[in-house]
Amino acid sequence: WTWPINGLRHQASGDASGWYVWTGELSTAADFFVPLHTEHLVDRVPELSAYLGLPPGSRFLLASGYEDVWRDETLLDVHQQ
Repeated sequence: WTWPINGLRHQASGDASGWYVWTGELSTAADFFVPLHTEHLVDRVPELSAYLGLPPGSRFLLASGYEDVWRDETLLDVHQQ
């Protein structure tokens, strides 16, 4: 993985937690987001375990020596996207 690490959480749906986590620059490619079980994600990037308990509507940005966590209410209504 590479810096930065970005995460955002929509409402959970079915078996999905609502989390979308990516590293580096965001891409619109159809295969950019690859489903990965949370356990495997934390195995790859242990620092994420502290953030995955955040509620829907949360975002985070992690970089070397930098952390930002904030609320984004637009994530709660996917029809606004």
